[in-house]
Amino acid sequence: MGKAKNPRRVAENEAMAKARMLRTSPQKLNLVAAMIRGKKVETALADLTFSKKRIAQDVKKCLQSAIANAENNHNLDVDELVVAEAYVGKNLVMKRGRPRARGRFGRIVKPFSELTIKVRQVEEQV
Repeated sequence: MGKAKNPRRVAENEAMAKARMLRTSPQKLNLVAAMIRGKKVETALADLTFSKKRIAQDVKKCLQSAIANAENNHNLDVDELVVAEAYVGKNLVMKRGRPRARGRFGRIVKPFSELTIKVRQVEEQV
C-alpha cells in the first residue's frame, strides 16, 4: 500500500548533478559550462582544473558529483561518460548600493546562478 516510486528525471544511461547559489552571473558561468559541453569527462575535468576562471572550481565540483552519482547510484561506467548537457539558470540577485554624487544612488547587483550537469554513458565505437 506504499507510495508509488517517483519516475527518474533522466534516462537510464544518464546521471545528473546540480549546483545552486553559485556567486557569479549566469553569463560568466555559461562561458565555463560551454567549455565542457559534449566532452569526455576526463578531458572536461582537465580543462576545468587548468582554467583561469574563478568559478571553474565550483563547476569541477559539480561535475565530480555527477560522475559520482553515475557510478554509485546508477552503476554506469566512468570511462565511457560524456558531458551530455551543462546548462545555467538564474538564481536570486542581491541588490546593494552606494551613494554617488549629487544625491544619487549607484546600484550594485550581486547575481547568483545555478548549474545543472548531465553525464551520459556512450559506448565506444571501434
